[in-house]
Amino acid sequence: MKRIHSIISVFAMCSLFVAIAGCNPAPLTEADVFTPSDAVAAMLQPGDSIYHLNDFVATFMTEQGNFLSDSTPYRTRATNGDGIYLFSLDTIPTDTIGIYIRGRVSTDDYGGNFYKSIVIQEIVDGEQQNLRLSVDIGSANGLYQMGQELLIRCNGFSIGRYGDQPQLCVPSYNNNTYASSANQKIGWMPGRIPNGMFRNATTLIGTPAPEKLQYDTITIADYINVTNETEMRKMDGRLVVLKNVYFTGQYEYNGLNPCNTNSPEIDKYANVFAPTTQNVGHPQSRVISDGKNTTLVSNSEYSKFAYFYLPGADSTGIANCANYVGTVTGVLGQFRDNAKYAHDQYDWSITPRNIKINSVCDINDIVMFHKETGEPWVPQEYKK
Repeated sequence: MKRIHSIISVFAMCSLFVAIAGCNPAPLTEADVFTPSDAVAAMLQPGDSIYHLNDFVATFMTEQGNFLSDSTPYRTRATNGDGIYLFSLDTIPTDTIGIYIRGRVSTDDYGGNFYKSIVIQEIVDGEQQNLRLSVDIGSANGLYQMGQELLIRCNGFSIGRYGDQPQLCVPSYNNNTYASSANQKIGWMPGRIPNGMFRNATTLIGTPAPEKLQYDTITIADYINVTNETEMRKMDGRLVVLKNVYFTGQYEYNGLNPCNTNSPEIDKYANVFAPTTQNVGHPQSRVISDGKNTTLVSNSEYSKFAYFYLPGADSTGIANCANYVGTVTGVLGQFRDNAKYAHDQYDWSITPRNIKINSVCDINDIVMFHKETGEPWVPQEYKK
């Protein structure tokens, strides 16, 4: 009897081993993850449409949006009554033909400046078209790497504006009574697309090819005085390069003011890229100039280089900033959070994706050299 039990036990163990071995998934191949570009047409159903990004915005985004309501309005900063809405929401039909957009990821969230936010770029007739995607995914670059082309089925999502920035999103109602100026911030606005919804709607086309991104070399004068709403919205998200610029050592708040040498942990005007906002959370802006015009570079206080001194700045001050001249690369944006104020040049800013610190990252969006010695700027972090 014991021998029979032993034979049965050995047989059962062998069967279990075979079952476990048979259940192990095969290694993923490139075809399992990435869809070839020439296979996209076969994915579409009759009547489905892939819109160019600007055409998508023009087709589905209206000025007021369809969430405008007397009982549950947009936040009060949405409009000042001039017919322009800085905050809006339009729902995209669900039960209809497929509505698609296609673009290449131009951002990277490793540096911390594009938290739960992606910008995609499409090149149409040699010109950039861009759109922001508001997605509730931490470390989104782990899956949607810079240079990765995406095909997104937009049915059931929304297209809206947050601070006049067009973006693919979902409706969100903010009832944060603890926010600063809470009475102005309660209301409908664009919200982040849930992780699962976005992943189900998105197909990776080909493998990441950051070299296919287009960078437009422009001057500050090319955008700071643009006031046409349609043109401003089309320019938002554009991947640009500014050459021969330098940091002035200033911040912008009710005019331009010099940064100080206080600790960035306690003083929001310290001479680093993005000191504390004292729990407000808005991006911090620092001024750059090309000698004729000025504009802003915008960074998050949660970026990896937030407490690094501005080029030329140090513990003694900002006197050396003008000596470091070079290139700033990043995403162009115009942002207005308060409809009461007229549009001005400081609504515009460039948001870099990352800077090279100790050769850690591949992206180096701020490159400066001493204008007399030619020595490269080496980032230095604030120390107590």
